[in-house]
Amino acid sequence: MKRVFGKVEVVFNVVYLLTAAVLGVLLLIGPYPSKARVLSGIMVLLLVVGDAFHLVPRIRSVIDGDDVPYRIALGRGKQMTSVTMTLFYILLWHVGLILFTPIGYSGWTVLVYVLALIRIILCLMPGNQWTERHPPTRWGIIRNVPFFVLGLMVAALFFVCREEARQIGPVWLAVVLSFAFYLPVVVFSNRQPKIGMLMLPKTLMYVWIASMCLAL
Repeated sequence: MKRVFGKVEVVFNVVYLLTAAVLGVLLLIGPYPSKARVLSGIMVLLLVVGDAFHLVPRIRSVIDGDDVPYRIALGRGKQMTSVTMTLFYILLWHVGLILFTPIGYSGWTVLVYVLALIRIILCLMPGNQWTERHPPTRWGIIRNVPFFVLGLMVAALFFVCREEARQIGPVWLAVVLSFAFYLPVVVFSNRQPKIGMLMLPKTLMYVWIASMCLAL
């Protein structure tokens, strides 16, 4: 069963990276792409590059059947992914601002950047022990608290203003679902590795977000 899931994971990750890369390029091309569409393209390609730092060594370790030679690359890849994912949400926030221009957004934008900065600093702390086989769960929770609040703010923006741009309105739902799949992994994956499978539907939520941006 483990070997079968490993093959499924490899295929899934390869298809995801290729699909997201294509979506990112499609968002950038066109005779007169809107500002929101261009920013979305940059956002999606950043997501692909960041995820590749983790997924490429993950794919290689599954194919080789041994993660020991790739442990450092996997750990640093997760760290890089954590940083780029934070930047992804900053860009998604600005996509929302371009589309909706909500009242009093300046103060909320400052909070978004503060949360992102805190998150990135926490990701750089040595206590995370990124290259260990089982990094401490406590640090995983600590660094994800500001990330969770950041995600809620982005989801709230798209939820409150969902009627103003219906083609991208469900973004709030994709963000909420992505965190619903992600948080159990953060808390329980060290004790129950099978929970890590929730990262697959979480990843699909980001593909959904990228797909919705094509309508801009």
